Amino acid sequence: MIVASLALFIAMLRLVLGRALFMRRRRAVLVVSAIVVVLGMLFGKYGATALGLPWWIYYPVPALVTILLPPIVFRLPWRRTLLYLLLSTISAPLIHVLFSFLLGWNEYMPFIPIPSLASLLR
Repeated sequence: MIVASLALFIAMLRLVLGRALFMRRRRAVLVVSAIVVVLGMLFGKYGATALGLPWWIYYPVPALVTILLPPIVFRLPWRRTLLYLLLSTISAPLIHVLFSFLLGWNEYMPFIPIPSLASLLR
């Protein structure tokens, strides 16, 4: 799930930043992507399970990092920031729906139940 989310996030940054800026800032794209996706998902997962953090910590902290970090790091103008915010808002539920429906993995957004394809075919 992390790999798919990472690929989607990098593609989203490519769309928002445009080809030239994306290519010039490749290293920053990879660092921001690793922080937002990899560390964010690990914090959410282990914050909820191993650390026993309340949901109002393990869910909003990665969400805030996702919302704030890329526009700040890449100094996005307001139109690109709006596009980024729209796409980032859509991407989390999209990944959840795809993984829940196709693979039955409901861990990403467990509070939104999505039946798996396998359960519907039974």
